[in-house]
Amino acid sequence: MGTSGDTVKAQRIRLRLYVAGTTSRSIRAVTNIRIICEEHLQGRYNLQVIDIYQQPVLAREEQIVAVPTLVKELPRPLRRFIGDLSDTDWLLAGLNLQL
Repeated sequence: MGTSGDTVKAQRIRLRLYVAGTTSRSIRAVTNIRIICEEHLQGRYNLQVIDIYQQPVLAREEQIVAVPTLVKELPRPLRRFIGDLSDTDWLLAGLNLQL
């Protein structure tokens, strides 16, 4: 019988990363989340990177108040992570992917 963690690991994860252009923090966040996704979610994730300068209305609608911000939309519950996503253990625990 599987645990809820096993269920989350089996589901496709939808992520949105909001960044501010090509700042060093934005670039680090994009690099870090791509590495994490490939190492821990290979083939089971959808990552959309959104530049708030290019799509300010979307950022406003999503109530993004700081960047970089990673939003886990699916599976529920919705979770938000602010920063350059360099703390892999913290992020994996927040995504309920910690081993």
